[in-house]
Amino acid sequence: MAETLQQLLRERAGQDSVAIKHGDRSQTWAEHVAEASAQAAALIELAEPGRSLHVGTLLGNTPEMLTAMAAAALGGYVLCGINDTRRGAALASDIAKVECQILLVDDAHRDLLADLELPGVTVIDVGDASWPHRELTPQREVGPDDTFMMIFTSGTSGAPKAVRVPHAIVLFSAGALVTRYDLTAEDTCYLAMPLFHSNAVYAGWGVALAAGAAMAPAAFSASGFLPDIRRYGATYMNYVGKPLAYILATPESTDDRDNPLRVAFGNEAADRDIEEFSRRFDCRVWDGFGSTELAIIITRSEDTPPGSVGRGFPGVAIYDPVTRTECEVARFDADGALLNAEAATGELVNTGGSGMFRGYHNDPDATDERLRDGIYWSGDLAYRDADGWIYLAGRTADWMRVDGENITAAPIERILLRLPAISRVAVYPVPDEFVGDAVMAAIVLRDGTELTPEDFAAFLAAQPDLSPKAWPRHVWLAADLPSTATNKILKRELVARGTDVDEGVLWRRDGKAYRRAEQGRNSGEPAGVLGA
Repeated sequence: MAETLQQLLRERAGQDSVAIKHGDRSQTWAEHVAEASAQAAALIELAEPGRSLHVGTLLGNTPEMLTAMAAAALGGYVLCGINDTRRGAALASDIAKVECQILLVDDAHRDLLADLELPGVTVIDVGDASWPHRELTPQREVGPDDTFMMIFTSGTSGAPKAVRVPHAIVLFSAGALVTRYDLTAEDTCYLAMPLFHSNAVYAGWGVALAAGAAMAPAAFSASGFLPDIRRYGATYMNYVGKPLAYILATPESTDDRDNPLRVAFGNEAADRDIEEFSRRFDCRVWDGFGSTELAIIITRSEDTPPGSVGRGFPGVAIYDPVTRTECEVARFDADGALLNAEAATGELVNTGGSGMFRGYHNDPDATDERLRDGIYWSGDLAYRDADGWIYLAGRTADWMRVDGENITAAPIERILLRLPAISRVAVYPVPDEFVGDAVMAAIVLRDGTELTPEDFAAFLAAQPDLSPKAWPRHVWLAADLPSTATNKILKRELVARGTDVDEGVLWRRDGKAYRRAEQGRNSGEPAGVLGA
């Protein structure tokens, strides 16, 4: 049994089934491994002796990116996935932080490097390169704990950090999914999440490699999703963030269920979207908890209650970051409202240590912040009920002090998504005019729907598990929300903006009534929205 991606790809070298489907092109695993071997051999020969061979990729979801990933695994060097939504100094900083010696780029991304100073970096356009066919002598024979890739965190709550991802993590994650869903070489994995991100590597590329299945790389498009699934005969897909919500916002057709998709696996979808996507496209949707670091493992089972992400592996606990002791078990009233939110909510930790986390590259302070007193601190807030089910409550930055009480964002967001008119929502703190925080909600409505202040207030009043303090003071009906390349909402941008919005409709709550605010730069209304 293969213990590294290097070994597994060598096994695929004799496989004649399809490895890549892209447009009208296809390539077998044997052809794919041969091309990747040629690239690896050329880059190893080109590398400067005495320097660590870190190869950056500024590429889209294309066959060229898949080749670069396979080449790194076969060649035994480190691949550095560069986020193609970064610009200017931030992009140059990322490339420097992971110490790229070589940077692979394509025509679609070459202009991003214009005027950037990249000392010590050799830039290669994969469209121009002619990889000679020569015997590959790997830079090294890798072990399970050797770094395969450096993957930047999403940066939703701070500057992105480069996580060192060993071969074993990808094999562990992918192997579990292949077993769970009985995936084989007969399957096709639809890879529409950015291949520089952990979800696409752990739950997409790695899954296809472990199963020997075909890969269909694509740029995510809500309208192009179903045509792609049918065109490539995709049976499995991975997702992260809000893509299910984007797809569900497209018009429904009577033949949506006529497609080959069997399984959609990912993170951070709302319960409502999971259920609706499964119904509409006649597939199984399995949403779990995951992070690039993979230091905390939580698994979902068939009997997982609504709102929960599952139960944790041994060592997973919820701690108060101040007292560094375990939080109280969550208690609920008859309506499902959390009675002891402040005492039960804390930070998800791994009391057993770092798990599979191998640290952030060139960032010892950030690594030390994660690993304190022999415990891994995730930065994710959660609470756990008496049966061990874990419920996420947001990031540590999502704490809000409202009228002297600490509350968190994620439970409010889950309640707001019960309103059918809402497609996406983000809840976050803004300064209260007197003291502490006020709750603000940024909402994107489904196309063709309407929402009035009166309807919104009536909906909130009908939610028995929503505390009066959790009613948003400010509501922004927006055309869209700022997000990362991995479809995660950038709350830090929303917090920085506060109530000073320049489009859409802004409401302010007075008592239990919402009225249109006439302050700031707010003007105009997105299509399909009724303001007061």
